[in-house]
Amino acid sequence: MTRRGLILFASLGIIWGVPYLFIKIAIAELTPEFLVLARTALAAALLLPIAARRGAIGPVLRRWKPLLAFTLFEIVLAWYFINAAEQTLPSSTVGLLLASIPLVAIVVAFVMGRRDRLTAVNGVGVVLGMLGVAAIVGLDVGGSDLGAVAQLAVAVVGYAIGPAILARWMHDLPGVGVIAVALGLSAVAYLPIVALTGGWPTEVPSTMTIVSVVVLAVLCSAVAFLLMFALVAEVGPIRMSAITYVNPAVAVLAGALFLGEAVTIWTLVGFVTILAGCALVTRPDPRARATAGTGDQATDADAGVAVETEPEHPTLDEVLDEPMPPTEPIVR
Repeated sequence: MTRRGLILFASLGIIWGVPYLFIKIAIAELTPEFLVLARTALAAALLLPIAARRGAIGPVLRRWKPLLAFTLFEIVLAWYFINAAEQTLPSSTVGLLLASIPLVAIVVAFVMGRRDRLTAVNGVGVVLGMLGVAAIVGLDVGGSDLGAVAQLAVAVVGYAIGPAILARWMHDLPGVGVIAVALGLSAVAYLPIVALTGGWPTEVPSTMTIVSVVVLAVLCSAVAFLLMFALVAEVGPIRMSAITYVNPAVAVLAGALFLGEAVTIWTLVGFVTILAGCALVTRPDPRARATAGTGDQATDADAGVAVETEPEHPTLDEVLDEPMPPTEPIVR
């Protein structure tokens, strides 16, 4: 990996790992629904002009049915339930449990029609991942927070369904347009929700809360999306996907260093076991690779797996015109 690639990888790994810290700070003063509204509105205000200049909004709106479904699962539901769960769960625990998304994505892909053969290694990965989740939920979280765990489970399912919708119905659309419009639609959807629930702040939030909202919207959503495309252009989608195993570690460290959250032995056991399970679950069948041939550049959109060669390192300006790469969307 080049020096530029390492810098981008490290930067995005940190940015994707810290949202749970800032959500924990903000949710102490803001309602879950208002936090979604504030974050999506600000991020959309930054990305929509970029998408409009590139003519990326019209093609996305014409695919409005899958767009609405993607927006619902990936942002509207997932962000709300993550915010709600963090009212009681430690931010580090939220980051760890969200690392189980690849396990659920396997089931989602099967339900949506993908019938690729699962190898024995994939099966071992599913079992390991479930044991890791069980270690955290049963031995670290405790029974008093099972309601929050259930809320987080909704977010995990939403994050697994969102990319599957992209892969099946929107894989050819410009990524910057998809994310910008989805963020804008989410903000519009939450305006009446906040009004009906009385979720508006009753007083001016503290400086740290305002900073947290700005960081979530600007850095963890808008800027992270642009960094993701730059990283894909630099190292390719396969190497980029390894960042999935960095984010939970950053979440645990951030929670421990800045919020004083405890890191128990079961936190570490669950962390290692979940990540090992995800690594095995996402490991492709070597026989399928052999069949595809070394010269085949085709991407399995449902699995998010590609036969990768050396990237040509296009510019970020060029990459922004490309469809969403086969990676987890950056809407964290």
